[in-house]
Amino acid sequence: MARILIVDDSPTEVKKISTILEKHQHEVLTADNGADGVAKARAETPDLVLMDVVMPGLNGFQATRQLTRAPETASIPVVIVTTKDQETDRVWGTRQGAKGYLVKPVNEDDLIKTINNLIA
Repeated sequence: MARILIVDDSPTEVKKISTILEKHQHEVLTADNGADGVAKARAETPDLVLMDVVMPGLNGFQATRQLTRAPETASIPVVIVTTKDQETDRVWGTRQGAKGYLVKPVNEDDLIKTINNLIA
């Protein structure tokens, strides 16, 4: 069982992903914007972060960069989970330090496989 932080401004997406994670015995933490996600990751040190991109204020790329560059959170894998499905977005997410990239709507098997690979 892992502690997973979902950073997403859509209550519907948070509910969908939370349901999948809880079904697989993971503990779920949530934040509804990038700044709160960074703060919660620093305070709670989750095992993994699932990061949306399009959010008000600090977007997911910026929040990912902050988490992966800060010594206290650099060891926490970040997976981008977004509707942005362009190759340039994937490349940019990787450059910000993301260890994975999933496109919404997220497939349950892909989500769990990605998580398991990163926290094994």
